[in-house]
This record gives sequence, structure tokens and C-alpha cells, in this order.
Amino acid sequence: MPRLQDVVDLVHSWYPPHTADGWDAVGLVWGDPAQDVKKVMLAVDVTAEVAAAAAEWGADLLVVHHPLFLKGVHGFAATTPKGRTLATLVKAGCALLTAHTNADQAVGGVSEALATALGVVDQAPITPATGDAVDKLTTYVPVDAAAVVRAALAEAGAGTIGDYDFASFTSSGQGRFRPLDGADPAVGTVGEIAEVEELRVEVVLPRSRRRDVVAALKAAHPYEEPAYDVVEVAGGLDGTTGAPGTGRIGTITPMTLEEFAGVVAEALPTTHHGVRVAGDPQRRIRRVAVCGGAGDFLLDAVLRTDADVYVTSDLRHHPASEFVEKGGPALVDVAHWAAESTWLPVLSARLLDELGDAVQTRVSGVVTDPWTMRV
Repeated sequence: MPRLQDVVDLVHSWYPPHTADGWDAVGLVWGDPAQDVKKVMLAVDVTAEVAAAAAEWGADLLVVHHPLFLKGVHGFAATTPKGRTLATLVKAGCALLTAHTNADQAVGGVSEALATALGVVDQAPITPATGDAVDKLTTYVPVDAAAVVRAALAEAGAGTIGDYDFASFTSSGQGRFRPLDGADPAVGTVGEIAEVEELRVEVVLPRSRRRDVVAALKAAHPYEEPAYDVVEVAGGLDGTTGAPGTGRIGTITPMTLEEFAGVVAEALPTTHHGVRVAGDPQRRIRRVAVCGGAGDFLLDAVLRTDADVYVTSDLRHHPASEFVEKGGPALVDVAHWAAESTWLPVLSARLLDELGDAVQTRVSGVVTDPWTMRV
């Protein structure tokens, strides 16, 4: 049986906390990392009703999308709604884990789950994740010193690409220089042009390690004044399927906007919000952009795509009106909870695939959409 820390580490490997927005509050909210986990309940929101359902089922862990405490608190007395909710979980011994904006943009995350539920294929992020800033360093080293210099660069933090380290590229050439008065050359003679068989060594490195890597190069290089250059690698270029980033855009079998709205209504759980549409019902839809949750912050980015329709939640009057006036894609506005609930079965399946019979999972049946009636 896995411990709570094992499950937390697993979820964090899929949805790294450091990728969450700076204002967000994600990770383990409450629970003993050493406790065993047999039952995991999944929900979009942690409300009093959801907490009660988790306690009644005997859940050891409740994983939610929206944070219970988005802002810092000094306590969680049961005299407040949030305090009562957490007190219910504490009394039942049910830990609480949040994956919010770190799950929104991840591969296998919320926007990807929504797009998949709507039948969108060949998905790519609307705005690709920039990832960590990267530099590329190039230097020129005598052949017999290249191995030492490459090792020093790697030990200083250069040459790591994905699951590989000590990565570099080497090509051969000939270096020329003339030591001047005052020089103490390792190779050559003052006043005479020297020609040396050299290797061009190239490595990538996190920009945060630039100072350390350059210092390591200078310390390991045999030349008194080694030649090198550092260039900043452009970020945000990975717009391919299976890449992290904000929102998703992809393709469906062509149909009218009216027909597509029916697909959306069929794919998502029923709410009083329903499915709202802005656009010509007979417009042909092939390229679909989506963003799980409140997505009007992406409207300008969607305008720059070839999307025929944008599916999201919580669209406000003026931004939506201006978007339509600009002649952009059609808009489909769905309930926030309904859109993000598509992620829960995906997470459930991932947990079962990884942990097998060691755990049971259950997607909460509590509808936490706040609207209870439409007149």
C-alpha cells in the first residue's frame, strides 16, 4: 500500500508545483506523509458536501483542482465554512492535495482533458510553456584538453537535456592566434602566429547557471584567454502535440457551430449554466481552441490562431463582445465546474495505471457548480 508521500510525489511528477502561477496555492494542504493511502477521491472543489462524501466513503486522500485556501490563514477553526470543511477531513483522517494551475497547462492536464472530451485531435498548446530559460555556450579547446573541459562544464550544470546529462557537440577545426607582449601562452610563442588543432565544443545550460559554467570553463581551459560565446536560446518554440502550455488547439471532423454546440452539451455534465454560444450557427467548425476554467485572459492569443471556435468558461460581457466584433472565432461558454470535471476521470485512470490494485479511486458525484436554478 502506498504512503501519502508516494502519491503526492506521483501527482507532482505529472503536475509539478513549480509550474503553478505565482499567486496560486498548490500541493499538500493537510495530511501525514507517512500515512497509508488505499482510497483516493477526486473532485474539482472541496466543499463541505464533498468533504462529507469523502469521509463517508473512507477516503484516505482527497485530490482537488481548486484550492481550499488560496490566501494564507492563521488557523482553520470550525466556526468558518472553510474551517468546517477541513475539520471534516481531519476528523476522518483524509488528507487534502491540490493541483490547480500546475494541472491546467500540463500534459494530461485540465485543458487537454477538456479538448479530448470534445473529440479534438492533434492537440497543441495555444500558448506553449516557455520552460526554464536556456543558454548555449560555445568554446574552442585544444584536442588533448577537450575531455577535461567538457567534464568541467557538465559538473558545473551544463549539458543536461531532459533525462540525459553530459550532453555536448564537438567538431574539429584549426585555431590561429598570436600572443602579444605580456602574454604567458600555454601554446605558442610571443610575437609569433600559432596554429593549433582545436575542437569546437557546444553545450546548453540553464541561464541560472551561466556564471558558474563560464567560471568552470575558464578554470579548466588550458588557455590564458579562452575564446567562448554565450547565446540565449529562444523559448516557447515547442508547440507540438504532447507539450505543456496554456489551453489547447486542435482539429475535429468539420461540422456547423450549431452541431458542435450539441457535441459540447453532450460531452459535459448538465448544469443550469448550459452551453452559451456567440456566432453564426451555420459557421463551419474545424479548428477548436479550448481552455479549462476562466479563459478570457487568452482571448487575444486565440485571435492570433486559426481557430474557428473557442470553448472556455466565465466569459465576461465586454471582452466577449469586443472579441466577436473583431471577427474572431465563435465563442462557446460552458460552466466552469463542468469543463474542469473532464480532468477527474483522466487523473483517476493515471493513478490506477501507476498504482494498480494498491488503491481505489472514486470521482466525486457532488456537483459543485454554484448555480442551482435557471428561470
